[in-house]
Amino acid sequence: MKRPAHQERLYIEAVLVTYSSLPGTPARPSRQDRHLARDLCRRALPLRTVLTALLLAAARRTLRSGPPLPPVRTLHYFLPAIEEVLELTPDPAYVDYLAEKLRPHVAEKERLLAAPLTSSEQRRETRQISAISHRR
Repeated sequence: MKRPAHQERLYIEAVLVTYSSLPGTPARPSRQDRHLARDLCRRALPLRTVLTALLLAAARRTLRSGPPLPPVRTLHYFLPAIEEVLELTPDPAYVDYLAEKLRPHVAEKERLLAAPLTSSEQRRETRQISAISHRR
């Protein structure tokens, strides 16, 4: 289903902003991430489904016990979670609970991204931000 161009832009931006705000993800989405977000939109997947899947998968990675996982490098990582949410939608109260549990991790990533850095510090910090949740 083809959406109007302005609705497609809003959908893509909502997916990419959410994706890049999550702990363990890149601070800036890649061109491939943008293409996948556009494809999800054109497949007429409900935005709420996609955002719920992003949150669910990020919470599983961030809030689990055990050794740190490597950072997520692409939005494609979340495709199985999107399929899972399409098959069985989680309770909205559970999704809200996970969002609240992730809030401190998201805030820490935002804080680090907002801090002024020199160019060499910025390159190093950008590489490390995606793994921020694992330092705690």
